[in-house]
Amino acid sequence: MAQPEQPASQLNIEISEEVAEGTYANLAIITHSHTEFVVDFVNIMPGTPKSKVKSRIILTPHHAKRLMNALADNVTRYEALHGTIQDLDAIEVPFNFGGPSAQA
Repeated sequence: MAQPEQPASQLNIEISEEVAEGTYANLAIITHSHTEFVVDFVNIMPGTPKSKVKSRIILTPHHAKRLMNALADNVTRYEALHGTIQDLDAIEVPFNFGGPSAQA
């Protein structure tokens, strides 16, 4: 007689309203040591002389690789639905973001 399948263990994850709102970032700075990867998320705005790190995530090398693979998988699925995401290296993005040009 076959045994019934056990339900997969579920994670019970809670998110506060503040965290659920998210934080916009348009730059990620990634550094690493032999034990960890550090990802700093920054929001750079035109006309602002200094930008601050909005969020810092510290990962083990194992989890950094899992994140990289998960992002690659999600980008592949996104592009299958919405078309290829154009690489920003191929696009000339002005640093004034459409606003007035900076003058010295």
